[in-house]
Amino acid sequence: MNISRKSNRLIHEKSPYLLQHAYNPVDWHSWSSEAFDKATQENKPIFLSIGYSTCHWCHVMERESFEDEEVAEVLNKHYIAIKVDREERPDIDGLYMTYCQALTGQGGWPLTIIMTPDKKPFFAGTYFPKNTRMGMTGLIELLKNISLVWFNDHEKLLESSEDIIKQVNQHFFTERTGNISNQTIEKSFKTFNKIFDTKYGGFGKAPKFPTPHNLMFLLRYYKVNKDQKSLDMVTDTLKSMYKGGMFDHIGFGFSRYSTDDRWLAPHFEKMLYDNALLAVVYLEAYQITKDELFSDVARKVFTYVLEKMTSPDGGFYSAEDADSEGIEGKFYLWDQAEILNLLGIEEGTNFCKMYDITSTGNFEGKNIPNLIRVDLKDLENHDYNNMRKKLYDYREKRIPPHKDDKILTSWNGLMIAAFSYGARILNNQDYAQAAKKAADFIFTNLYQDKRLLARFREKEAKHLGYVDDYAFLIWGLIELYEANYEPHYLKKALDLNQELLKLFWDNEKGGLFFSGSDSEKLIARPKEIYNGAMPSGNSVAAYNFLKLARLTGDQELENKANQIFETFGGTVENSPTAHSFLFNALLYNISKSTEIVFMGTKEEMQQYKDTLTHNFEPFTTTHLLNNGTRESLISIAPFLENNQQVENKPTVFVCENHSCHPPLTSLEEFKSILNS
Repeated sequence: MNISRKSNRLIHEKSPYLLQHAYNPVDWHSWSSEAFDKATQENKPIFLSIGYSTCHWCHVMERESFEDEEVAEVLNKHYIAIKVDREERPDIDGLYMTYCQALTGQGGWPLTIIMTPDKKPFFAGTYFPKNTRMGMTGLIELLKNISLVWFNDHEKLLESSEDIIKQVNQHFFTERTGNISNQTIEKSFKTFNKIFDTKYGGFGKAPKFPTPHNLMFLLRYYKVNKDQKSLDMVTDTLKSMYKGGMFDHIGFGFSRYSTDDRWLAPHFEKMLYDNALLAVVYLEAYQITKDELFSDVARKVFTYVLEKMTSPDGGFYSAEDADSEGIEGKFYLWDQAEILNLLGIEEGTNFCKMYDITSTGNFEGKNIPNLIRVDLKDLENHDYNNMRKKLYDYREKRIPPHKDDKILTSWNGLMIAAFSYGARILNNQDYAQAAKKAADFIFTNLYQDKRLLARFREKEAKHLGYVDDYAFLIWGLIELYEANYEPHYLKKALDLNQELLKLFWDNEKGGLFFSGSDSEKLIARPKEIYNGAMPSGNSVAAYNFLKLARLTGDQELENKANQIFETFGGTVENSPTAHSFLFNALLYNISKSTEIVFMGTKEEMQQYKDTLTHNFEPFTTTHLLNNGTRESLISIAPFLENNQQVENKPTVFVCENHSCHPPLTSLEEFKSILNS
């Protein structure tokens, strides 16, 4: 940032991404009526640029083009330029990314859209260099050519934009109804099996993304079908991801994806949502396998989040950049001599041998610490933590990557779910406290007039929440309730769920729109079911509906989940592997479900809870009913009213597939039922 330059309008924004562009010579506008009114008055097309603050290629395009006076002159003369932070406005990003993918067959960030003043696109792309090179059209040439067409053949571009919108609406924004059958689930499993990388884990070729919800689906598939291959695909992938450089072995936490098939060289940015979802799947793998490696990785993820990604008030930050000092990965890379000097010859040599540190390097002449060539059992015989800590303390003195410190409701919902999982499965109350503090932060700062907001930064809450904000936070609150059994979190989940249905539900065709009925009206109001880096709001909502139906006895919520399955059934049938989280909900719906009511104090029930969490029971819901929770819970779940302790002893009620066992007062009886 060159603060000797005059700032543009973005200087008044809170988004870290927009602020990164506040001293560009480009006359940027935020997405606003002011910008569109000006475009209409001056008869200029809109140049829309969408990205996010930790995006490497966004930084490259800024340095090459948006900081360049020549580019700025063309943009300012012939266009109205608008910048959008995709993480603050996923509704705008998702909409125009669909148009980009429809027009070009691909997408990504930075996203470049050129459109009419009434927001209708006629050109789309991603990164463009300043000047034409290596077969890539340069931004200056592109801008000049489109400007000529705009002023000389205006009607042609308007007709083009209308045709684009018509085609996209027909093929991308129209859900195809149908039934999702067991055959669809089998098809998905077989496809994952076919594209599984038996050497390095993961699916397909480089670049490799973690996509944790695919692994969650395979774990549930294993639970239902006892197919060992399904479990092996997950455990092999989790081990390989951890061994590679995509996991930060010095400071912990996972990067967004690996650029190679071995998981060695990451795209170094770290996203909150990846780490939340990965923590969950590592914990689930631990439940099934009892392999302490998986629980250890989850703990390391939580350590990273608590140390680096948690605000003083408890909300979780969004991301850390790949770049530092303008160089991708610089903060994370090592020279062998550097490590030998820090640790001494003996310890340094041992560390370098274990973590693949050489004089020539394993990445562009430098080294990414990794365990790819190591048998993880060898780690058990050595204590590398003291060495790691020395390297960590040294690395902390480097110039760190930029941290995007905005707090997003949706991503916080995922991390609340993850910490709640950790609290329950690892019996760690620090994790429960982290989840509670984040939930309380959201309701204090991002909930106004019975409406969730999407983003908080520097005391400002902004943007009406999207379906993901509601769905992900409801999931987090359900998990938090089952971690600490404080009924008001379950009540909050139910209240939010009612608001979700009121604001987002399509009463004609079923399913949930991405934006609420009270949100800004864009040129389309799509529904999302496709799972990208995160599961879709509709998929998570379907899962929530079923969980809440089991927890409260509200059959109508189960009906809503079934409507989602039907509304998107045809779409899912065409590409099942792209909808894995929806299958998590579907398997929950059709598999043997279990409802458990613990009656007694938390202390009396601890052994029972530990017994349950020792197993992987993804289709089970639990309540804790005692004098302190009884009144609140019965108001939420009236069916609990008839549950009474036997002879004032700690008592457990277990119901399976709508049939209830006699009340249990023995831990051994409870274990026997679970094992059966």
